[in-house]
Amino acid sequence: MTATRRKHRQPALMRWILYVGAVLASAWLATQAYYFAQIGVWNYVNPSSTAFMRSDAWRLAADHPGLALQHTWVPYEQISRNLKRAIIASEDANFASNNGYETDAILSAWEKNKTRGKIVAGGSTITQQLARNLFLSREKSYIRKGQELIITWMLETLLDKERIFEIYLNSVEWGNGVYGAQAAARYYYKSSAAQLSGWQAARLAVILPRPKYFDANRNSPWLASRTRVIARRMGAAELPQSP
Repeated sequence: MTATRRKHRQPALMRWILYVGAVLASAWLATQAYYFAQIGVWNYVNPSSTAFMRSDAWRLAADHPGLALQHTWVPYEQISRNLKRAIIASEDANFASNNGYETDAILSAWEKNKTRGKIVAGGSTITQQLARNLFLSREKSYIRKGQELIITWMLETLLDKERIFEIYLNSVEWGNGVYGAQAAARYYYKSSAAQLSGWQAARLAVILPRPKYFDANRNSPWLASRTRVIARRMGAAELPQSP
C-alpha cells in the first residue's frame, strides 16, 4: 500500500470511528432521558412492573408454565410499620437521611471484591436496590453498577424518600416469582402486608438479600438467627417522613 493510499484511508477510518462514537453516545443519552422521564411519571403513577419482574415472568413461562408471577400493589399506608422498620434495620439503617449512597459501604464492597477476585458485594442502599430492580439486569458488573448509581441519583432527585420506599416495598423480590410486600405476606403467612407482626416482618427483611434461596430453605439456622438480630434492631429504625 502506497503512502498516498494510507493517507486517504486514515481520515475515512477516523470519520467512521467518530460516527460510531456519536451513535453510541446518542443511544446512551436517549436511554438516560427515558429513565429520567419514567421516574418523573412515577410521582403520579405506580409502576406496573419492573425489569426483574419481566425477566422472572419470562423464566416462569418457559420453565414453570403453571406458576404465575405474584404481585399486588398496596398503598404505603397499608404496609405494616413493622415491615418498614425491619427492612431499614436490615438493609439501609441511614435510608431516611442519606442521599441514596453509602460511600463507606461501596468502598468496603470494592475491597471485598478485589480480595475475592470477582464481584460478590455491591454495598447497595435501598435506593440503589430499587434502581437495579426497576431497570437493570441481575448481571453483576462494574458497568451495571455505574448505571445503577446514575439511576439512584435520578430517583433521589425526582422522588421523595417515602415514595422511593413505597415503590421499593411494592416491587422488591421476596421469593420464586413473589414480588412486593402484599404478595410476600400472602405467600409466607397467608396474611396481608398491613397485618405483619414484628417477627414476621423481621424474617421477611432477612430474606431479601437471597430471596429464592431462602424461599427454598425456610428452615435455615442462619435465617432464624439473623431474624432475631433484626427483631431487636427494628424498634430504633427511622422511617422517612412525607415532605
